[in-house]
Amino acid sequence: MSSFWSAWIIVLTLAFLVFIIWLLRWNMTNYTGIKEGELMDHEFDGIVEINNPLPRWWMILFWVTIVWGFIYLALFPGLGNFKGLLGWSSSNQEVRSLEESRAATEAHREAGLIVQYDREMKSAEEEFGPIFAALSERPIPELAKDEDAVEIGQRLFLQNCAQCHGSNAMGGKGFPNLTDDDWLYGGSPEAIKTSLIQGRQGQMPAFDGQFNDQQITELATYVLSLSGRKVDPELASAGKQNFAVCAACHGMDGKGNQQLGAPNLTDNIWLYGGSQAAIEETLHNGRNGVMPAWIDILGEDKIHVISAYVYGLSND
Repeated sequence: MSSFWSAWIIVLTLAFLVFIIWLLRWNMTNYTGIKEGELMDHEFDGIVEINNPLPRWWMILFWVTIVWGFIYLALFPGLGNFKGLLGWSSSNQEVRSLEESRAATEAHREAGLIVQYDREMKSAEEEFGPIFAALSERPIPELAKDEDAVEIGQRLFLQNCAQCHGSNAMGGKGFPNLTDDDWLYGGSPEAIKTSLIQGRQGQMPAFDGQFNDQQITELATYVLSLSGRKVDPELASAGKQNFAVCAACHGMDGKGNQQLGAPNLTDNIWLYGGSQAAIEETLHNGRNGVMPAWIDILGEDKIHVISAYVYGLSND
């Protein structure tokens, strides 16, 4: 975080605490001119307000939380770049590689810093590591039929994959549906596991500079015709002449190539939308979807269990 934003956060945080103190003090003073316990000079719908102060226990609780706020900000991170007197850190995610992460963890320990994330991960690994290790020794198709393993895989999926693919795994625009039998890189146990371990990088080039608007319209029309859609036959015929450029990845028959992650254009399943406008947008601008690699985050044992859950979604 830059020095400016660090100072900005510090000023706002402390100013807010000071404002709360002022507001509390202001509410402790009787400015009405009416003695406490007496009736106020207004009523509504037969209800008359009495000039009563805030309950004493409530005021004390407010002061305690304010004091605790200052103590917390002194001991723990909360004021911009200030790390706190205890040097506590929720994680060491600022480092990029696994080796750097381990080195940073050792450095934190040698410095006597509290790294809560490392503690929790170590504790979880000690408790659940043997369970995942045992599950990873079983074939994915077998695990996909084990209700307990599927439940574990589902929880891991909801924690790590649902943000993109949805809690029902049916995906959305730009995020594949995992419940059907249409796979960009293959739906075998090995292919699914490889996708999770290595990640995937979509590389659909933009044709804006290669084709003009009319040619892109024609090409999109021909692509639509491959999936049995009713289109203008003249536009489709003209587009077919330029489809050879697309065939390098999708094949001359348009059925795609799972080795490259090139979609099948002959079905009616579209990752970014199957309308004329959506296909033209894809041809104009290209697509570069990224599936992140999870090996450094989850480890191979957990990936094996998630793979079984995903595999079972389309192989009931």
